[in-house]
Amino acid sequence: MFGAFDWIVLIAYLCLSVFIGLWASRKNRSYKDYMLGGGAMPWIPVGISLIATSVSATTLLGVPADVFDVDMTLIMTNVGSFISIIVVGWLFIPRLRKSGIQSAYELLERNFSRSVRRVAAVLYSFHLVLRTGILLFAPSIVLSSILGISVNASILISAVAAILYTWYGGFKAVVWTDVMQFIVFFGGGIFALFVLANGIGGFGEMLSLAESSGKSHWFNGSLDISNARTLLSAGIVYAVLEIAIRGCDQQFVARYLSCKDMKQANMSSVLSMVLGLVVSLLFYYLGAALFVYYKVKAVAVLPENLGVNDVFPYFIVNGLPAGVTGLLVAAIYAAAMSSISSAIHALGNTTEKDILCNENGSVSRAKIWIVIWGICGTLAAFIAASQSGSLLKNALFFTGLFTGPLLALFLLSFFASYLRSFSVLIGVACGMLSLLLFNGIPFIPAYTPPLAGIFAWEWNPLISCSFSVWLALCVDFVCPRKEINVIA
Repeated sequence: MFGAFDWIVLIAYLCLSVFIGLWASRKNRSYKDYMLGGGAMPWIPVGISLIATSVSATTLLGVPADVFDVDMTLIMTNVGSFISIIVVGWLFIPRLRKSGIQSAYELLERNFSRSVRRVAAVLYSFHLVLRTGILLFAPSIVLSSILGISVNASILISAVAAILYTWYGGFKAVVWTDVMQFIVFFGGGIFALFVLANGIGGFGEMLSLAESSGKSHWFNGSLDISNARTLLSAGIVYAVLEIAIRGCDQQFVARYLSCKDMKQANMSSVLSMVLGLVVSLLFYYLGAALFVYYKVKAVAVLPENLGVNDVFPYFIVNGLPAGVTGLLVAAIYAAAMSSISSAIHALGNTTEKDILCNENGSVSRAKIWIVIWGICGTLAAFIAASQSGSLLKNALFFTGLFTGPLLALFLLSFFASYLRSFSVLIGVACGMLSLLLFNGIPFIPAYTPPLAGIFAWEWNPLISCSFSVWLALCVDFVCPRKEINVIA
């Protein structure tokens, strides 16, 4: 049961988040202060903020459920993260830092045109607000059952608190609350693992039984491109998605630009990867420990017909002492709030700088856009709550739809800036459409893709990125250029 002491812990956490937002706002004097922390943020909290932004509440709940149901093979996505850190550190961060930009998509106007910049910003905004809605809704299903409130009320709790401290404190509030939120969900995960291991008979016993039951199996070297749980798909190809997010997402770009110099920006990026691996190991082993606890050692009995996604929440409510349950619920809220605060802050900057093209930027207008995007993200979560389709499939479709073409835009701006804008935009549009060959369309169940099932979901960003680049180059080559007559 979620008792009075648990409520005290949860409310205290929410109040502390808002207080940090108020505290962080003290030195916001300019647009750069509000959006980039003045360009002088310490790299350690920035690195922690990067991983806190990456780890959503669905990760905290979904990773243990996946291991409980299958095994640890998706931990190979950390190989993709490692590859992405190298590529982003070598290719993206130096160009972003040297350009003097304040927004990721400003670079696209310099190399192509303002229309390309705006298209990229609009695509990114659509992607991020849809992602925010899903990341708000998914944990709210669990939180509503734990707290005994409606799903919409659960969505509102995290949304309102995150909007409030982000609106008031800006970038510094986002970073410093991310640091606290990382400590909360990481500490909560360690405590839950400790309780599970203690109930099983110690960490040694837990690890041994997890291995013998196949739950610690993590490697699959198959070359089957339709299998999402192989080194090829989950490790190497997944790197494309990681590069797109870490290199082209304003949430990440803002953090690189907030550091004092390029070296510290790269150090924050590397720190986020290391912390990401540690978090992965913690929650993957948490899933294995849950399986041993309930299925192998049978320390406690699960209710009949309990889904795998509900096992960890059931343990949180029934297997942890009072106060710690509140801490774990706060950890879930921490991850959800980190997702929405980072997203609406990035969307506020993108709207002000890239869509409206207000080059100097206005803090007052940016604050208005942060509230508007926060409301949009909350409405997207309400819409997600009303849909009956697979939330995961919808999320994966939109991720591939937007991130691949965004990565293509940056690669073309780095290596083919001679292309004309219309060639680039046609390539991006066709790249997005290419996914319809392999994937169904969310909310249109009647559509059957002709090449469905050939590629695992990790291939979608690579497919849309490749089509975008290839078609942009082809269109520019085929379409004749206007001849310029030079008069002597």
